[in-house]
Amino acid sequence: MNGTRAMLNEARAIDRAAQRFPKVQVALAPPTTLIHRMREAVELIGVGGQDSHSLENGAYTGDVSAVMLKDAGSDFTIIGHSERREYHAENDAHVKAKAQAALSAGLAVILCVGETEAQRDAGDAEGVVTAQLEGSCPIGDGAPEKLSVAYEPVWAIGTGRVPSVDDVAAMHKAIRAKLISIYGEAGAEVRILYGGSVKAENAAELLAVPDVGGALVGGASLTAESFLAIVGAAASLAD
Repeated sequence: MNGTRAMLNEARAIDRAAQRFPKVQVALAPPTTLIHRMREAVELIGVGGQDSHSLENGAYTGDVSAVMLKDAGSDFTIIGHSERREYHAENDAHVKAKAQAALSAGLAVILCVGETEAQRDAGDAEGVVTAQLEGSCPIGDGAPEKLSVAYEPVWAIGTGRVPSVDDVAAMHKAIRAKLISIYGEAGAEVRILYGGSVKAENAAELLAVPDVGGALVGGASLTAESFLAIVGAAASLAD
């Protein structure tokens, strides 16, 4: 819940700079009020929604459907973000239904999973995350091809705390194994992103971890300067 029309200048700056990094796929997910304007303001980068409803339309005041996002110019939507799961009580069944609807509307999906600090301290982190995947992943023809999974340890989001490289590697390995069990060989190609206090100072180290195929960036995406430093780190690894 950040951004007004004044921030479109940041999006334009990101879009212009992204041309220098052709090997990196760059996208922004602004508030719904800015999706159409941002789609018109940028040329290269992707534009998506931060959430979408599981139904195409209906008496759900304040909600936005995947069809509406597509109509506004979205390429993708984020589903199951930890803040949606926590503050809006979305369970895995809700998340899966939203993901299925988004795919049906022609959107790509970034599906978020992650454990709380208490769950990690109890030794349940991998079990929690793989269970979320089991319950949340969309199914059907073409699902894995349009899906990315974002691992976001809840305790690391916006706190400045980051798991160790070994912890990230172990979790992404577990996620990969679960994706293969769900989708078969296609699960080996699903992109797995890391999200949780990603910033310029740690981006290169995190993106170099095996099975980390990108980053879901929060606060550091609010300005072109901080976000492009992360894009640059990704580009340096892609060369």
